[in-house]
Amino acid sequence: MIFHRVKSIKPLPDKILLAEFEDGTIKHYDTKTLKDTIPVFAILDYVTGLFELVRVDAGGYGIIWNDELDLDCNELYYNGY
Repeated sequence: MIFHRVKSIKPLPDKILLAEFEDGTIKHYDTKTLKDTIPVFAILDYVTGLFELVRVDAGGYGIIWNDELDLDCNELYYNGY
């Protein structure tokens, strides 16, 4: 499996992420619909400032907010726009 490792991540308004990948690709990723399929992501709506704490996980294989909230690098790559 090919991993599209994340180089940087930036939170944007309206719960959008701007991800830059090691291969130079840049994608926007809308996190608003995640709570519909993964209920734990609803926390981004009611914990003030949590969304802005997003960071790249070790090695670039994903992004994390805390110990319970993360996204895989390929989720961002293939489902971003």
